[in-house]
Amino acid sequence: MRKLGVIILVIFLFNASSLMAGSSAWVNKSGEDQVREIARHVIESNDEFVKKLPSDYFAQLIHGQKPMATMVTCADSRLHAHAIDIHPDGDIFLVRNIGNQVSTTEGSIEYGVRHLHTPVLFIIGHSSCGAVEAAMSKPAHLEPSIWRELDTIKVTSNKADDHVHVKESVESNVNHQVSAALKKYAKEVKENRLTVIGGVYDFRNDYAQGSGRLVLINVNGETNLAEIQKMPIVNFKKAE
Repeated sequence: MRKLGVIILVIFLFNASSLMAGSSAWVNKSGEDQVREIARHVIESNDEFVKKLPSDYFAQLIHGQKPMATMVTCADSRLHAHAIDIHPDGDIFLVRNIGNQVSTTEGSIEYGVRHLHTPVLFIIGHSSCGAVEAAMSKPAHLEPSIWRELDTIKVTSNKADDHVHVKESVESNVNHQVSAALKKYAKEVKENRLTVIGGVYDFRNDYAQGSGRLVLINVNGETNLAEIQKMPIVNFKKAE
């Protein structure tokens, strides 16, 4: 059994490395060749995804959805659902926008909370967020449509070239978005039908917990990390 596991792991790593290599192959191409390379990578990635699944995998998804959480994340390409839920299909009602904001995708979030009745609303920021950095530095070249989507990002300084200040502003924005959600969904929270959780996907290892970790920084407005760790919903033994 152990030998079989090693073989499967080797196959997985080989396929993953091949796809990762393919994902950068478009960089040195141009025009139609570039588009073709990108399309090829997407189709081959989808093919690998389908091949690894049991034949009945999608049967439970055909007749509707009952996600366990609504999740708002930044649209940044370095943050994707598989980093937070290994099999997000059917689990996560995912809403993405620049800066993981509540106001810019309000209808989508409301659908998850009030129509799909998810008991948890996650708002997930991430390391080195470009939207947060833009809100900090206010570059003059951005289009009006982008500025409109940066309006409700709350930052703590204008030092976008300082990772410490960026981290603080990422946290500030997550907390601000959680506050906005708590205000909008006050009834659901008061009736214990909804918990709003803010977190940071830390691929820079800013929290010294390891690169790629999800760090929870806000639960229903509580931002004291020591207090959050005591809460029953996050104080659990990790699976071995």
